[in-house]
Amino acid sequence: MDEAPVRSENHSEYKMTNLLQETVEDIARSGHTPEDIVFIGSETSGHCCTWTEFQKLADIEYDAGFGAQEIASDLEIVFRDGAKMWRHEYDGSEHWTYSQPFKMPTTTLPITRLKVAGDQVGWRTLEQIESGE
Repeated sequence: MDEAPVRSENHSEYKMTNLLQETVEDIARSGHTPEDIVFIGSETSGHCCTWTEFQKLADIEYDAGFGAQEIASDLEIVFRDGAKMWRHEYDGSEHWTYSQPFKMPTTTLPITRLKVAGDQVGWRTLEQIESGE
């Protein structure tokens, strides 16, 4: 019997991934615990479940490598501090993505431009655009 290849650093090879194990690891990596969860489901459709229900549903294997996305694309987990995790996919390679809760900057500065200047190459931050870097 052939074994599936193990996913390498460049993701050109893959292995089957257990959604529950991946989720538990990513929750811990985010600095949270399952007790911190206030919502699991889709903010858009309203489908949701408890952590206990999720544990049963998510104890499945899926191909996280390139190809068609297998896990619901609108699945998200929201924590009581406002942080959340959601499913991200690029060309079928899927995983959890995490965002920190919003924190107001201690110092605020005015915005005078949103677009790079004619002599600048794109992919600039507001700070870089404002300073002319």
